[in-house]
Amino acid sequence: MLQYTIRRLFSLIPVMCIVSIIVFMIIHLTPGNPAHLILGEDASEESIKQLEEQLGLDQPIVMQYVNWVKDIVTGDFGQSVYSSEPVLDIILGRLGPTFSITIVSIIMILVISIPIAIAAVWKRNTLIDPLFISISLLGVSIPEFWFAMLLVLGFAVSIPLFPVAGYIPMADGIFQWLYHLILPSFVLAAVEIGLVARMLRDGMLESVNQDYIRTARAKGVKESIVLMKHVFSNALIPTTTVIGAMVAGLLGGTVIIETMFTIPGMGQLLVDSIYRRDYPIIQGVILFIAVVYVIVNLLVDLLYTFLDPRIRYD
Repeated sequence: MLQYTIRRLFSLIPVMCIVSIIVFMIIHLTPGNPAHLILGEDASEESIKQLEEQLGLDQPIVMQYVNWVKDIVTGDFGQSVYSSEPVLDIILGRLGPTFSITIVSIIMILVISIPIAIAAVWKRNTLIDPLFISISLLGVSIPEFWFAMLLVLGFAVSIPLFPVAGYIPMADGIFQWLYHLILPSFVLAAVEIGLVARMLRDGMLESVNQDYIRTARAKGVKESIVLMKHVFSNALIPTTTVIGAMVAGLLGGTVIIETMFTIPGMGQLLVDSIYRRDYPIIQGVILFIAVVYVIVNLLVDLLYTFLDPRIRYD
């Protein structure tokens, strides 16, 4: 396991190099002079030249990339053009709201999708199976922004059960923190509940008629124990893969939700930086999300050995 982990960590280096090149080129190959776009049409040539020197835009494109990567390796993501604060400090200051929404969304997904999948398999020969799956898949078909507007109009305006917008840190009270996260987290969760429930259900249906399951039933084991101990555990491997990709996807999916609910997370930071043309922050946020995505995939691969003892990487 240790050797495999070390190999995987080294294999992340070329992946992150490719990701860094893509992020860098997206920003620096956009039409127009970045310094001119940041300062506006009325900016003087002197101020544009000064900003180019500050951002290193006066150097060849290859040297710009090399210097940017060297700074990132040392933990220097540059400074914000808008506020002159270190980019890394700004990103770390926005992690709390984004991770809060992601964690609450994951809990909602697991709490709702797992019972739906188990009930669908348990009652697989009745109308409950297609009914549950049809309801769970509604979230996949509904656009996030439209669903968020419906929830706000229904449960924050017409029936004022939840706040319309805003965020309260956990340090100010866990109940207020959770109270402000329920609506935005449920919007994110609704999109993924159907996918996780469907994947878990399909995995369980593949195992429910296997020989070892028939043997367990022949020994008199209760159906509920068979489903939970044998069928459910064997369906966790493909479901865990989906959940791993979903975790990283939720971090990127908070862009719309944080903007709509006025939550000061990384999503709103990215949108504000795009409007301000704050290129160092845009690069830093995109690269940070990519790093999280790669690390989550590595952790999912390592988690397989705990879910299935038959898997051994060494």
